[in-house]
Amino acid sequence: MKMRRYQELGYTTLFNANTGFFARIEDKGKAEPFWAQNGPELLDIAITSWCDKGCDFCYRSAGTDGKHMSLDDYRRLIDLAASIGVYQVALGGGNPNQHPDFIEMLEYTQHKGIVPNYTTNGRGLTTEIIKASKMYCGAVAVSAYEPYIETATAIKNLLESNIKVNVHFVLSSKSIGSAIEWLNNPPKIINGINALIFLNYKPTGRTVFPDLMIKDNPLLKQFFRTATSIRYPFKIGFDSCSISGVFSHTDASSSMVEACDAGRFSMFISEEMKAYPCSFYKAFSDGEPITDKSSFISIWQNSHDFNGAREYFRSDSCKCDIKRKCLNGCPLFTDLKICGRT
Repeated sequence: MKMRRYQELGYTTLFNANTGFFARIEDKGKAEPFWAQNGPELLDIAITSWCDKGCDFCYRSAGTDGKHMSLDDYRRLIDLAASIGVYQVALGGGNPNQHPDFIEMLEYTQHKGIVPNYTTNGRGLTTEIIKASKMYCGAVAVSAYEPYIETATAIKNLLESNIKVNVHFVLSSKSIGSAIEWLNNPPKIINGINALIFLNYKPTGRTVFPDLMIKDNPLLKQFFRTATSIRYPFKIGFDSCSISGVFSHTDASSSMVEACDAGRFSMFISEEMKAYPCSFYKAFSDGEPITDKSSFISIWQNSHDFNGAREYFRSDSCKCDIKRKCLNGCPLFTDLKICGRT
């Protein structure tokens, strides 16, 4: 268990590197912190925009012409993260495990006292990659894509090596029926996983499909009630873009479910070493280049994008009774609000 005390800010953070447990505990009489003023607690790092799967809905528009982050840049970034007390990083892409220096990146991250995790489409999981994942990673997330053949193979191979596996399921108007079926009758391919996490479809990337949005979908209430009313042998989770639906359609407590932490507790860094509040800002902003620790902290504390995100979450953009819990929902995509309110 690691602990960091922020006496001047009135709270303490706890992190168990073995289990992934994290807690932010405010001092007696102090309010829960709205953001981590000293620097992000989590880094979401795109180490590549290379991918050979070619999904038409890819929000990063990743392809075989994608760019890899250099190993030197990655090491420099991890050095900065370690210097400000980052506990863990989430590596993504593209397909991160197909980065030519992926194993070296995992090893260096763990060597610096930070837990690496990553998301894969299931391709490129060689024996060497799986061995390194077992040695260095906290968890591996596998994206679920129909017809789930590569998904099933990746899950099987990772679980056979006793690696903690999460499954990411994109929730859209096309897939919500399948999601409910998975919840009512979990498929055998997810036996033994740690968590099934649902991600709200985002209208951005290579091709935008407005008809895939789940806002106002008649199955929303059934989906959320089913997901939160049945005891499963694995955990159920939601990305922050689904939080308005969680609070609107269930009795979830705000002490157990957190609103979007983009620009508040987490930072996204692209393969070009540019910082954004979250990965979806890349479609709307040029980002802020990271050069050293000073620029890293300055971006976090002072940049227009990061301050703008915090101002939105603090604002009265929404007038409904769950605004205090979901902090107005997404600052970028109005249609990601799935609470049926305005």
